[in-house]
Amino acid sequence: MSIDYLKKILTSRVYDLAVETPLEFAPGLSERMGNRIYFKREDMQSVFSFKLRGAYNKMAQLSSAQLKRGVICASAGNHAQGVALSASHLGCRALIVMPVTTPAVKIDAVRARGGEVVLHGESYSDAYQHALTLEKKLKLTFVHPFDDPDVIAGQGTIGMEILRQHPGSVHAVFVAVGGGGLIGGVGAYIKLVRPDIKIIGVQTTDSDAMARSLHSGRRVTLTDVGLFSDGTAVKQVGEETFRLAKKYVDEMILVDTDAVCAAIKDVFTETRSILEPAGALAVAGAKAYVERMSTQKTPLRDETLVAIACGANMNFDRLRFVAERAEVGEAHEAVFAVTIPEERGSFRRFCHLVGARSITEFNYRINDEKLAHVFVGLQVANRAEPPKIARQFEKQGFKTIDLTHDELAKLHIRHLVGGKSALASGELLYRFEFPERPGALMRFLDSLAPSWNISLFHYRSQGGDVGRVLVGLQVPKAEMKAFRDFLANIGFRSWDESQNPAYQLFL
Repeated sequence: MSIDYLKKILTSRVYDLAVETPLEFAPGLSERMGNRIYFKREDMQSVFSFKLRGAYNKMAQLSSAQLKRGVICASAGNHAQGVALSASHLGCRALIVMPVTTPAVKIDAVRARGGEVVLHGESYSDAYQHALTLEKKLKLTFVHPFDDPDVIAGQGTIGMEILRQHPGSVHAVFVAVGGGGLIGGVGAYIKLVRPDIKIIGVQTTDSDAMARSLHSGRRVTLTDVGLFSDGTAVKQVGEETFRLAKKYVDEMILVDTDAVCAAIKDVFTETRSILEPAGALAVAGAKAYVERMSTQKTPLRDETLVAIACGANMNFDRLRFVAERAEVGEAHEAVFAVTIPEERGSFRRFCHLVGARSITEFNYRINDEKLAHVFVGLQVANRAEPPKIARQFEKQGFKTIDLTHDELAKLHIRHLVGGKSALASGELLYRFEFPERPGALMRFLDSLAPSWNISLFHYRSQGGDVGRVLVGLQVPKAEMKAFRDFLANIGFRSWDESQNPAYQLFL
């Protein structure tokens, strides 16, 4: 039996609890992309996610007997909060099965709204199977997070709002895809009312069940899913959502973790709000789409693109990782391994070759009598710059490897450069703080006497107002007075760490 989604969406009861969220223009991102970019701000719902719409629409239509027994669901977090809040509003019990990998902020939010949490499995699919077992055992009503017509219709009200809020021309609407409920509902409404608008789904490269399913023509089950974008970490899409995607989705775009981190930063820059990874997927997809189209004979220009910012349940401790990777995802940081001669003055010569570029990272440890290996991060303007910089270093005699897209280097090696060295005898270890402004690092390096050998150097820009440098120096005994004068006159705060136990043990 065919389902009249237009009628179901128009008669949905989502507004008993959900609100109509704003469609906000993003001026900065629009200027950079050469197109008009809008964010549909579903992160502004009371549960910081669109999931409240579908959950409440489903539960509001349950019988009094079903509500009296209670409901159960499986969720990576946002649907859980929607079910818990809806249950509280309707006065019924809600048992929520969540993967053990769910961020604590989502688990705490569900409990705060009266939901009973059971943690099981590493992905949504694992939690789902356990929830089905509990459903039968406890005789509860299952509220599916995506593969249910009432849930899909609830999410479809977002498409209805977009068209009402922007009645003019829209080239495409970008939608994050996990199980497919959001894109199923939004796609159904928009294509039935405005078939000229493209519906483009966005997934991460390591959680691409819908993209693979559409390509294969059948539902594909992934063996594993990436968990960075936990809100879309689904091993298999729904039957009904797959049917709708085949009918209404124009294409799928895959983005990596760095691109998602860059999109989180973009939204923060525009709105001062912090989306979770799944919440920023659509923005990352819109950027990737424009970038891809820019290589065509007729680039995409002055079109209207809508990205659904679908969630903001971000764990605070993830922000460190997001900030670290956003610069690479936005092509604003390039990372290199540079080999320079192990001789006095070559380190300074290399630094002067870097010139006015902002240094984001500098790691070095003396390890060889003839060659020095430096791990360096530089701020760049675009993706075309890193290869040019590498060629420039090579031209000056410095062997260079571009590590900008090397996952091992970005995740681990940058934190492990160092270690003990037999060549570091008589080393003095000092920690310095200086104002984080252009030229401060070069001023510091220029202040060092040419006869003082740098045996260790570590600097990483942390985005604060103070730069922090750890330096190992081999200073001739006859020049210790000059070194003390240097410390007194440099104007930077410093600490002697030569007797630090951590240094003694590891460096």
